[in-house]
Amino acid sequence: MSYNLHHPTTTTAEFHTAKTTFSTRFRKIRQQTECICKPLEIEDYVVQPVVDVSPPKWHLGHTTWFFETMILLPYFADYKVFDANYNYIFNSYYESIGARVIRTDRGNLSRPSVENVYQYRKYVDQAMEAFLQTNYPDEVASILELGLQHEQQHQELLVTDIKYILGNNPLFPPYLKVDQTAKSEVKTSKWISIDEGVYEIGFEGEGFCFDNELNKHKVYLNTYQIASELVTNREYLEFMNEGGYENFRHWHSEGWDWVQKNNSKAPMYWYFIENQWHNYTLNGLQVVDLNAPVTHINFYEAFAFASWSGKRLPTEAEWEVANGYFEWGKRWEWTQSAYLPYPGFTKADDATGEYNGKFMVNQMVLRGASVATAENHSRPTYRNFFQTNLQWQFTGIRLAQ
Repeated sequence: MSYNLHHPTTTTAEFHTAKTTFSTRFRKIRQQTECICKPLEIEDYVVQPVVDVSPPKWHLGHTTWFFETMILLPYFADYKVFDANYNYIFNSYYESIGARVIRTDRGNLSRPSVENVYQYRKYVDQAMEAFLQTNYPDEVASILELGLQHEQQHQELLVTDIKYILGNNPLFPPYLKVDQTAKSEVKTSKWISIDEGVYEIGFEGEGFCFDNELNKHKVYLNTYQIASELVTNREYLEFMNEGGYENFRHWHSEGWDWVQKNNSKAPMYWYFIENQWHNYTLNGLQVVDLNAPVTHINFYEAFAFASWSGKRLPTEAEWEVANGYFEWGKRWEWTQSAYLPYPGFTKADDATGEYNGKFMVNQMVLRGASVATAENHSRPTYRNFFQTNLQWQFTGIRLAQ
């Protein structure tokens, strides 16, 4: 992961301002993670219905482990770990940092208790607050920024995982208890035309970016059009009603195998009850809002819908070049681009080098952000990525032709 923040010579006043900014952001982001968990019952913290979903308790511990392992241990003199076992429990996939609980077993961790994990967070937060007042080296600023961005990524995962946990409870309990009688407004999608030519994509400039957004480079694009709006539930229901899940011609071979194996007939969380489609939302089971963007569909489904429509999915380069002409951020948007390194991509030599590069195989790129994404966390060059069969993220469809 890369942090494109330059470190010119700074005055004492500027240094203290930077420290104050980091301290304020650290406190705010850490509190937001706990706010996301506040509506949960204690039993909800430990559940892991499938391998892709991690228990909320694990997210709370892992994001704390990151600051302890990456900053406090190497840079804060005389720091004592909260519990020596936590490196094994809360390490996610960092081979260079040691052994860890395998992902499928995170739901078996009835201990440490939820209370203990919150004590861990408090312990590390207090140490971090003290550390942030020290004269730490410039190199720590990039790791600290990475830690904050990492926690915001887990805030999004927390929301999606909580929805899966509660959405697979037979009682369909709501996560939020708010009035949701208002329906989405009707929007007419228009085609945005982009001329052929050589364009530049990728991150360049000041501020933070992940290493997979580097380096800025040129791409040639043929003339194309991209939709101004996301595909709605109404449009996707037409695909379903016209036999979209029964016609192999719309699907990749691998996608058709997925349909057959899983007897798939609708997006995740959709249920046909009393002759009407409902879907599980964070407010519980609701009648499908036909004007809202369709969500929780995998790449196979997105591709099949585009094929049925006589259109296609945009490439990630087409999406990035056109992003200033449409509103985005409601759904992560599938592209037809494989997740691969940009020209000149390099990985860091330390543990942070394991963050993105090792996953550049058998995944497709998602662009934009979603309703679960932390505020100001995404940007036009942000490259999310998922395996083709996964549905649990807030994913959607924008068509191109």
